[in-house]
Amino acid sequence: MATSVERSPESGEDAYSTIRGELKQYSFQTEPVPRLHHLDPRVEALMRAEKPVVITDTNLVKSAFHWDADYLSSNIGSAKQTVYSSYKNKFLYYDDKKLPQFPDLQLATKHEEMTFKEFTEKVKNHKKGDKIYYLQQALNDSVGKSLVLDFIKFNWSWATEQQKKYKWGALTSNLLLVGMDGVITPAHYDEQQNFFAQIGGFKRFLLFDPSMFECLYPYPVYHPHDRQSQVDFDNPDHERFPNFRNLYGQEAIVGPGDVLYLPIYWWHQVESVPNHGMTVSVNFWYKSGTEEKIVYPLKPQQKVAMMRNIEKMVTSAINNHEEVPHLLKTMVLGRYT
Repeated sequence: MATSVERSPESGEDAYSTIRGELKQYSFQTEPVPRLHHLDPRVEALMRAEKPVVITDTNLVKSAFHWDADYLSSNIGSAKQTVYSSYKNKFLYYDDKKLPQFPDLQLATKHEEMTFKEFTEKVKNHKKGDKIYYLQQALNDSVGKSLVLDFIKFNWSWATEQQKKYKWGALTSNLLLVGMDGVITPAHYDEQQNFFAQIGGFKRFLLFDPSMFECLYPYPVYHPHDRQSQVDFDNPDHERFPNFRNLYGQEAIVGPGDVLYLPIYWWHQVESVPNHGMTVSVNFWYKSGTEEKIVYPLKPQQKVAMMRNIEKMVTSAINNHEEVPHLLKTMVLGRYT
């Protein structure tokens, strides 16, 4: 079950091109996310503009490069871990608290609890047609001592320097993500700043500017799949989602040692590259900060936040999500169209 861990090449273009050539291509166009050394001044320019960038040689998670399946299984401890399962390789997540309002919703992804050893046994014995598993567990005081020591040795000075430089808020969590070969997290956006650090295996990120909101048709905020796109990238329904034809994005391949800066509100689909083994990653989620100055005209991120707040306010006031679409349509149709 050991996962071979290779360091990222100094020039990632060859590896990027080779892996990209192996991957499924979609109907929309993408351009590469810049891949830069952490001392390159272009990194700061991109981050200040809240644009994604793959940052190399940070040593952010160097102390975890030995976190393959065997090591984690032996050292993570016996506590139950958060694992998602599905008979498909796509993991469309949901908010448990919103499920009661949708009793007929059929969930393809299920939430399970199991030890890491149980998880790795299921992965090891997986046969075609079996469930596919994806572990997503917060790195907290439930993990074993060895992992804690590795965690303490992360390059926190670099991470904290970035946090202060860009005036981000508090670090809210570090999530350990261990995925089977070929798992996909469909397009969604998060409401936090994120450093996504790759430890083992390779992942592809398809990234879309918040201005692509109209092309990706997110579920309503009251829906359990809030913040996720309704469009199936493999089989887009252009009749229901005509603006999807106008989608344009960026693409990044991240390998061991790479850190992807994933800006707040940027859409992203995440894919564990097939035929490269299990993927191991850790993300660093930060609040966006309280010192951000609102500048007019509004940035795409601020427009998304405004739309979310309006939806939340209307839903809360009406207290009946079925009436929300009619109210919002009434505000616009015949008046702004």
